[in-house]
Amino acid sequence: MPYVTLQQLIDRYGEPTLVQLTDRGDHPLGVVNEAAIDRAIADADAVIDGYLVRKYALPLTEAQPLLVKIAGSLVFHDLHTFQPDEKIVADQKLAMAMLRDIAQGVVALTAAGVEAANVGGSGARITDRDRQLTQDNMTGFI
Repeated sequence: MPYVTLQQLIDRYGEPTLVQLTDRGDHPLGVVNEAAIDRAIADADAVIDGYLVRKYALPLTEAQPLLVKIAGSLVFHDLHTFQPDEKIVADQKLAMAMLRDIAQGVVALTAAGVEAANVGGSGARITDRDRQLTQDNMTGFI
């Protein structure tokens, strides 16, 4: 399941902008190049999965609004073949910082469909020193 869809990108950035970024042929067709969008979405999904894999069971069953925003920022930045403006760069850096925070547990995904990854532990394990006072060495005190 991709974290962001073409329609969500159109809703966020507008179809004319996406046409301008993706219609790169010698003879522009004036439509969104869905293959370019799909490549950028796949790249963003791979980056996001790389950060989530240690904390959450993948694939997620439901779209998370935070991940939709992060994926949208990564895709939009990736679609720029030349230097994007400062806002786009800042959004991409913020998206990457959010992914780092999610991976470190600072920010948690808590919506339905998100399960914590099994980290392999089987519960608490405590090792303590031997007891100095036992029933054998306490005879005669009671």
